[in-house]
Amino acid sequence: SVVQIHELPCIEHADGPDIEKLSPTLGSSQFDYVAITSPEAAKVMVSAWIEAGRPKLGMVAAVGIATQEALKQFGIDVAFVPSKATAATLVKELPPSDSAVEEGRDTTVFYPASAKAQDTLQNGLEERGFTVTRLNTYDTVPASWSSDQISLAQSANVVCFASPSAIKAWLKNTAELETPRALASCIGETSASACRKNQWEEDNIFYPEKPGVAGWAVAVADALEYLATK
Repeated sequence: SVVQIHELPCIEHADGPDIEKLSPTLGSSQFDYVAITSPEAAKVMVSAWIEAGRPKLGMVAAVGIATQEALKQFGIDVAFVPSKATAATLVKELPPSDSAVEEGRDTTVFYPASAKAQDTLQNGLEERGFTVTRLNTYDTVPASWSSDQISLAQSANVVCFASPSAIKAWLKNTAELETPRALASCIGETSASACRKNQWEEDNIFYPEKPGVAGWAVAVADALEYLATK
């Protein structure tokens, strides 16, 4: 059977409360690491970095391949990517800075984040003895849908989610619909966990063990296969 694919914007990006501090901080402070946890965080950081006159950055740590690629597009080399694209894995695997160890001080990390990002990264690194400076540089807000977009959502059997924010926005926009909830194909365990918290049944959530686009595509195929057997 033919699979129809429709793209529905669930979220829009807006400035975060700390956006005005981003460029001055990049221009005036030196950190051992800059931790970037999404392509959007990369885009916002790079824009402020250019505005600040491209000052020297510390070593850049990217949460995963998509974020690394977003940084590469702007000519920023990434020094560290964890074995699994989650903040928790980055926390476990990020090595202390050699220069900080030699100088007998804490490793410093600058973390420009989404206002909705959990505290996993900074709390975890601080527990390991790192000093983390977090700025909430952007935010995600639910997109408003037209009646045509709501009809498309109503007809969906499988929905592909790349973030907890997208899940919240989907639920907000479909709250009045009386159709059964679609199967959820998630990019990784963080989004899958958000589906669980929002009462998706476990059998209706599909996600790869290792977050990423390749595994996400397999999760979509698994959901479609499951649908065909129902």
